[in-house]
Amino acid sequence: MKILLYTENEQLNRKSGLGKAIEHQKRALELEHIPYTTNLKDKDYDILHINTWFIKSYFVARKAKRKGKKIVYHAHSTEEDYRNGFILANQTSKLIKWWLIKCYRLGDVIITPTTYSKQLLEGYKGLEHKKIVAISNGLELDFFKPNPSYRDSFIKRYHFKPTDKIVVGIGLYIRRKGIVDFVELAKRMPEYQFIWFGASPLAAATSDVKEAVNTKLPNLQFAGYVEQEFIREALGGCDVYIFPTFEETEGIPIIEACAMECNAIVRDIPIFEGWLEDGVNVYKAKDVDAFEEKIRGVLTGRLPSLTKKAVLVAKERDIRFVAKQLHAVYDLVLEKKDA
Repeated sequence: MKILLYTENEQLNRKSGLGKAIEHQKRALELEHIPYTTNLKDKDYDILHINTWFIKSYFVARKAKRKGKKIVYHAHSTEEDYRNGFILANQTSKLIKWWLIKCYRLGDVIITPTTYSKQLLEGYKGLEHKKIVAISNGLELDFFKPNPSYRDSFIKRYHFKPTDKIVVGIGLYIRRKGIVDFVELAKRMPEYQFIWFGASPLAAATSDVKEAVNTKLPNLQFAGYVEQEFIREALGGCDVYIFPTFEETEGIPIIEACAMECNAIVRDIPIFEGWLEDGVNVYKAKDVDAFEEKIRGVLTGRLPSLTKKAVLVAKERDIRFVAKQLHAVYDLVLEKKDA
């Protein structure tokens, strides 16, 4: 068994959640001792595992299908999480849905990160009869381990005071990620420090996002894109991580936060139902008012820490388990075994 792992514009995607997912796939293949290539010129492969839905990706998949190759199509995107992104996203979402279906239908099996995204795809006309399997994008637990030293290095790197209470957010500069609400929360709580990690071209952002990112407050920083070791440091050094996203297919940062035993508050949306429980392993908030209430509750000690239960969420999504699930799908495609 040999896999052609293909991601269109991989270097451009490396700074996003998709980029993390690709690295996890490579690690999973290595753990299962499955040979793979990322070179399209390599014709000696059994399964094309494709991660993107752009035009070249479609033709790569169609060509592979004509040659009789098996295809695993990884559905990282849905119409629902495409909306409320960059400029014109809402106006073009129906067209994107049509194109996603056209691409995903080429897969012998479709993989998607969660039961929630699986249910969305099963509701798309044209995919209702396809085999769709939910497998987490996972994380490397050996990398995301709490360490008391992260607090000191984090506050020094971003010039915080040891006494500061620090709120972290992570995501691209898009409305869907909740960055506008994050900035509003910083305005409402000047006694706390807020820092947002991640970035994307502001030229493509909606006007409200541009305004939010250009907001100047003494308690607000935008750190931009940073490598994984600095995300780990931030999650290990902050007082609370908030995830005000409006839609996800999974949301890798919240799994990383759980692994780092970080107090976390997420938006109360369907993607998190069934695995993130309010008051058990995270706190949930429906709107800005509720986020403010929960942040204050966590930072004042009125709400107890849930980190010991949160880490169990990450352990269930360790890359070792993901690797075995991925291997089972490859076996299903080649030998028609149950995944």
